[in-house]
Amino acid sequence: MKNRIILGFSLILIIILGFYGQYWVSQTSTNQAKLQNSRMTPVIFIPGSSATVNRFDNLLTTINSNGPAHSILKVLVKKNGDLVYQGNINATDRQPFIVIGFENNKDGYDNIKKQTQWLTSALDSLQERYHFKTFAAVGHSNGGLIWTNYFENYYDSDSFNVPTLTTLGTPFNFSESSLQHRTEMLKDFVQGGKNLPSNLSMYSIAGTEDYTDDGIVPIQSVIAGKYIYQKHVKSYTQTILSGDNAQHSSLPDNPEVVKILQSKVIVPLSRMTQR
Repeated sequence: MKNRIILGFSLILIIILGFYGQYWVSQTSTNQAKLQNSRMTPVIFIPGSSATVNRFDNLLTTINSNGPAHSILKVLVKKNGDLVYQGNINATDRQPFIVIGFENNKDGYDNIKKQTQWLTSALDSLQERYHFKTFAAVGHSNGGLIWTNYFENYYDSDSFNVPTLTTLGTPFNFSESSLQHRTEMLKDFVQGGKNLPSNLSMYSIAGTEDYTDDGIVPIQSVIAGKYIYQKHVKSYTQTILSGDNAQHSSLPDNPEVVKILQSKVIVPLSRMTQR
């Protein structure tokens, strides 16, 4: 009798596991099909330290005023990992703008590592919600450091395809003005360069008030990015801007930045949705 009861429970357990196993395979296949068929290719922005999800408002308004309007979705990642959404993505918009910011937006290498973990979780949640695989990455200041850490330590080409990364005033060597003095972060990034996606086109944009810094970040710290990306990615382009709106905090509003994003990021990305 006891053996019959055990056998009965075993059969029931096998049936339950089989049902949920079939359901899981079905859901996985459905999600993969949605990703493969999706033509949505967002441009995802990350602000720097002490900045909020509103950091790119002027930039996005300018871009939208010069061409077709893009939906704008802002995502605030709370300290506990919860996501707070502001705005929406129109159902017909194939190239929305998504800004991901962090409640804990403090500076420092340790915090950049935490923010990268939050970014990874946010990207997974956004993919599950909107079913996209391809996106372009843009980061201002420390936002470029978070993207760099992501590409070296968390990026999975089976899950995402990122053709371009654009960084604005990113301090790859923090406040060091000499490339002879490399911070721990820069050393780690240089060593991890081999993990960068080989199909990535990287655009590093620096601003300068007096050809030494942009008022906050030394120009040499931005240029240090070449030691991380060169020879590991498809292409690396360094651009140095001066004049109006070349100061660190106003760099995202620089007219040349708008032109670069439109010609190197937005237009090529939109062509991918037409294939």
